[in-house]
Amino acid sequence: MAVIIEMPKLSDTMTVGTVIAWLKKEGETVEAGDILAEIETDKATMELESFEEGVLLARYVEEGREVAISAPICAIGQAGEEAPVVPHSGEPAERPAEPEAAAQRDNAPPDVAVAPPAEAAAVEAATPPTSGAAAGRIKASPLARKIAADHEIDLHGILGSGPGGRIVKVDVMAAVAKTREPAKAQASTGPAGLTTETASLDLIAPEASLPVSNMRGVIARRLLESKSNIPHIYLEIEVEVGPLLDMRASVNANLTQLDEAQGGIRLTVNDLILKASAQALRRVPAVNRSWEGTAIRQFGGVHLAFAVAIDDGLVTPVIFNAHSKSIRQISTEAGALAAKAKNRKLKPEEMSGSTFTVSNLGMMGVTRFFGIINPPNAALLSIGATVKRPVIDGEDNIVVGRRMTLGLSADHRVIDGALGARFLSALKEIIETPALILV
Repeated sequence: MAVIIEMPKLSDTMTVGTVIAWLKKEGETVEAGDILAEIETDKATMELESFEEGVLLARYVEEGREVAISAPICAIGQAGEEAPVVPHSGEPAERPAEPEAAAQRDNAPPDVAVAPPAEAAAVEAATPPTSGAAAGRIKASPLARKIAADHEIDLHGILGSGPGGRIVKVDVMAAVAKTREPAKAQASTGPAGLTTETASLDLIAPEASLPVSNMRGVIARRLLESKSNIPHIYLEIEVEVGPLLDMRASVNANLTQLDEAQGGIRLTVNDLILKASAQALRRVPAVNRSWEGTAIRQFGGVHLAFAVAIDDGLVTPVIFNAHSKSIRQISTEAGALAAKAKNRKLKPEEMSGSTFTVSNLGMMGVTRFFGIINPPNAALLSIGATVKRPVIDGEDNIVVGRRMTLGLSADHRVIDGALGARFLSALKEIIETPALILV
């Protein structure tokens, strides 16, 4: 008997998933443990593993389509067996309603209004498929179909920019704009002597309304919650990183000549800062805490998250028990996690459970900034770029310093200014005396 496979919940905050790619074709044999598809969640791209054996009878979801948790996505059964019939819609799953989104929808101007569900369904039903058997059914949102009907736009000639090539509002509006181009070209020239048509060549990018991915949506909600609910306090300190950079250069000059079996490794500045942060938290453990409403939780271990930029946002993989790991272990683990993050292969458990976060924009030339706290952490450390500048040494001589600015964003319910200053002072001492990182 055929088994219907449903969209699983692959992370604690996941409400919908997007089928990025099918790895099995209809009619193909499936063994237990085979990977059926790649699913984009709110945090990463995950593999959908089959726990059934048989033949993939049907794929109910097209690539690029967003589907709610527990919605049917495929069926597995015996060869020759009829695939079960399930309710199917060409439209993506609805996201859970949110107060902010509802308020924005209710107050939206006419040109960005969302069609009511009943009206959208009516438009969908009233708009006949505009493609032949060879072309297949045109995929378009109800709002896109309504706008196309209002402006007498044929959907055949429109290339969709939505998931799976689905035509969305912005695609139809672009087609509407093209129908008005002849009139625009006849417009009189402006003060600069440019026609509207010529002026359009100065755009830095095509105007568009870009869809929000699962990941970007979750990032937006979490950042808003953090800034709205956590009273941030900001502290800053400047450190001399010359000795740290010299030590790194010396270590790398030796170890990069060895292969991995001989202990070869290449340390980054970020590796050293991560280790220094773990050491500083060992000295000032009161920063390694979390606000829990009626209590403040003190964590026994340092579970260190670090920010990794990817195409669609930011993820924070975690190095667990960083306080007890060597610089070599931290470097190796951070490198592996960063690679998985950039390939969108991180597992949910590799991105949760942190107690402190480090965000480094120094490699991008940013000299100073303050990040937003990563809940449930009570603090986030921001790392700026190293800058050469004249400084006065202990003997009142002007010398060339290599300076780095560290910023601490802290939850003022947990960390007062004096406590944050103690942590930054401890971190400064460790960085400026880099031998302390190795012990």
